[in-house]
Amino acid sequence: MIKPITAILIGAGDRGADVFGEYALSYPNEIRFIAVAEPDNKRRDIFTQKHFIEQKNSFSSWEPLLEKEKFADVAFITTQDQMHFDPAVLAMKKGYDVFLEKPMATTLEECKELVRVAADTGRILQIGHVLRYSPFFSTINNLISSGRIGEVVNISLRENVATFHYSHSFARGNWHNRDKSSPMILAKSCHDLDILHWFAGSQAVKISSFGSQAHFGKDNIPEGAPEYCIEGCPISKTCLYNATRIYLDIIPLLQISVKGSKGFVKFISKAVLRFPWLRNIPPFTKIRDYTGWPVSTISQDMTLEGKKKALTSTDYGRCVYRVTDHDTVDHQVVNIEFENEVTATFTMQGFSHEEGRTLRIDGTKGTIIGEFLLSGDKIVLHDSTSGKKKNIRKTGMSDGHGGGDIGIMKAFIRNVNSKDRSLILTDAQTSLESHLMAFAADISRLEERVVKMEDLRE
Repeated sequence: MIKPITAILIGAGDRGADVFGEYALSYPNEIRFIAVAEPDNKRRDIFTQKHFIEQKNSFSSWEPLLEKEKFADVAFITTQDQMHFDPAVLAMKKGYDVFLEKPMATTLEECKELVRVAADTGRILQIGHVLRYSPFFSTINNLISSGRIGEVVNISLRENVATFHYSHSFARGNWHNRDKSSPMILAKSCHDLDILHWFAGSQAVKISSFGSQAHFGKDNIPEGAPEYCIEGCPISKTCLYNATRIYLDIIPLLQISVKGSKGFVKFISKAVLRFPWLRNIPPFTKIRDYTGWPVSTISQDMTLEGKKKALTSTDYGRCVYRVTDHDTVDHQVVNIEFENEVTATFTMQGFSHEEGRTLRIDGTKGTIIGEFLLSGDKIVLHDSTSGKKKNIRKTGMSDGHGGGDIGIMKAFIRNVNSKDRSLILTDAQTSLESHLMAFAADISRLEERVVKMEDLRE
């Protein structure tokens, strides 16, 4: 029997603690965290206790952790975007195989340097592009590889960011300002550019892009709106970005649950949407007491009082139009030409009624149409020769990037145990391509020009 690999965690936030940490608790025979570095005392203490980590291996910053001689098999780096590069480089030089959240870094030079360090040290550098490991996207890739639609000619992919998600992460949250994090096309959509690279089976040669922040800002502050939504806003009942609606009443999640869930969960969601007063009566109190994402992000105190306090003292509760340094685009399109003459269009927009991705892939013999939504996914194959369509896949509501979170963990652990690099779908060199595409799209949008990829590869 193979012993579980040992791991250190740098950054015990939503991804590090709540996704990869929880995987370790669910599969203790595969992986065990034995050290953590996290500046938030409460998050660090919770992670330390859950994973029975010795106090000597619990740190408030990553530097003293990586000053120690290597004492685990792997390092997970799940810090904020701009904090990825330094610990990743040092961890590899210390001898750790590394799992690094996307984006791998926030500058072109740092991304290229990470690839060089991985090659020089011979360490595994797995980038967290989880979509390749989801059954939805892997099924589509297999359909393409099988020749069912002939040669791919054109791909159209949309990332439909729901209004509540955009306001939570990109207007109020950690990615609301590009200088403090990274451009949205990199922070959010390097996933999608990686998928386009994968499906096209080729490198990009030219990219153009357009986009802006069209809706948000002081020009659209509702008349009479207070600083914080919870203080009482004259349009609170109709504002999609009302913080009370998102974090206390969780209306957007209930609406998604009605579309994608079945049985008792769907019944509870529909009942509370119709009769809001039910949330104070068991078993409907589960809705009132919800502490998952995105609510989990706003405070470490998940009591009702703790949530309300966060909504009167942080940007998560602030009127979305009053976040002063919010400069993230709210819509962007990218046009791509690949070396093999496949063309692709990618659209990212933050005004969707439902969270998820939609795509169409046209080949010389057929078409694939897919929906990868929070409420469920489906894939339909259209055969141009027979004129028939076939339903390839249809599922209900799921979480964890449609199974991608679990899939990437299992692949990473297998690879560390076997040292078989072929199991890595998104190593540093492969993932560099999506990052180059993101940087090119950002340059194109800002400088209003077509970008030749050869200029970024030098």
